[in-house]
This record gives sequence, C-alpha cells and structure tokens, in this order.
Amino acid sequence: MGLLSNRVERSEIRPGDHIYTYRAVLAYSHHGIFVGGSKVVHFTRVETSANSYNQMHNLQSSCLTFPDCGFGQPNSSVVLSCLDCFLRNGSLYCFEYGVSPSVFLAKVRGGTCTTASPDPPQTVIHRAMYLLQNGFGNYNVFQNNCEDFALYCKTGLLVMERLGVGRSGQASSVIGAPLAALLSSPLKLLTPSPVGMAIVTAGMYCMSRYATDIGVRSDVIKVAVEDLAVNLGWGASNQEEQDNIAFLTNC
Repeated sequence: MGLLSNRVERSEIRPGDHIYTYRAVLAYSHHGIFVGGSKVVHFTRVETSANSYNQMHNLQSSCLTFPDCGFGQPNSSVVLSCLDCFLRNGSLYCFEYGVSPSVFLAKVRGGTCTTASPDPPQTVIHRAMYLLQNGFGNYNVFQNNCEDFALYCKTGLLVMERLGVGRSGQASSVIGAPLAALLSSPLKLLTPSPVGMAIVTAGMYCMSRYATDIGVRSDVIKVAVEDLAVNLGWGASNQEEQDNIAFLTNC
C-alpha cells in the first residue's frame, strides 16, 4: 500500500483485515471484513422482507465454488461471501488504520483510511461473525452502510448521536464536498481568482472529512458487539417485526 493507492494482492491480506473494492467504474466502494478461508463478511442492501430468505438462497446458489457463499440470516443484510463474489472482478484494496493526520488529509478520496486504531484480529472476526448471526440493523447509505459496518468491526466504536453522518468516510466525502463549496463561497470576495477559490474549497473539504473521522470525533463510544442491539434499539424493532409476522400467520 502507498500514499496514492491501498491496492493489495490477495496473498497480502490477513484474517481480520478491512478490505474494499470499487463498484460502478470507481463511483463508490464496497467494504467488508476478511475472515479467512477466502471468505468475507459484509453489509449489503438485501431487502428485509418476507422474500429475504429467497434472496439469500439466490445469492448462495449463484456461487459454484463455495456452497455457503451468500449465507445470511433472514431479515438481515449481513452476508458471508467468498472473496471472488465480493470483488466481482474488481481490484482488492485494504483499508488503513492508525494513519497520521497528514496522511489522512493527503488521501483526497474518503473511505480509504482512518486515524483510529484497530482492535486485535480475533476481536474483529468475533464481531463480524456475531453480526452475521444477529444483523447490523437497517442499511442506510449515509448513516449505516457497509463501511460503517467494517469500521465498527475493526474498532468497536459507535457514534452516540444517530442523526447526521455515521462513521463512513465515503458519506463524509459526499456531504463534505458541497458543504466545503457552500462555506467557501463568501470567501470569493477575498480570493477572487479561480485558483485561490479551488485551494480554499479543497482545504475546507479535507478539514470537513478529518472532523468526521472516528479517530478524532468526540461523540463516539466503545460498545461491545453483544450490546449493540440494545444501544441502537434494534432489539425492540426486531421483536415488533416478529410479533407482526406471527399475527399475520395466525390470521
């Protein structure tokens, strides 16, 4: 891995690593936790409905190499996939942890690194496998996405305030770019040249990304994976959903 790219070979990754690949011609990245044995646990957009079991079955049957590829619990978007199916012919990248502020700011694209320190690999794998069995709540592109899932598995850190941006660097980048342009617009009077405005906007974009990084945020706490559902209120919603299903079944 270098300053410009986190691309790695398959032989370089280890169990417990946070990996990602790009989708839709580099438009966005998809993240997961490599758990060994050519398997990845990741959080994806599987609809949580009565048809979720059939969707999971279709994911499993599409892989001819690993029979358990695509495994996931009903009404959960956490999935176990083989590395080939996770990558979808894309390149493999490894997310960096514990980087210095200067390196973080030098990485212009979000969703590639964090200043936060990772936990031991065995702890990371335990969290990923636990969430594979118990779920990670509802998928939300800005507040609870695949990168948020991988970041939690690696650090155990959870944002206390559920409103606003989650832990994801990608989400911070999407919001940070227009925000930087908006905040820098009053400075046009002081920096009339296009080059000067570009520098100011780029600087504010980088600082907005840095301010939302989980390694420097003050609104994050360490939460045990066994207590995650209680902290996010998933237990109550899951019970209500189960009650609704039971009611419809008895009708």
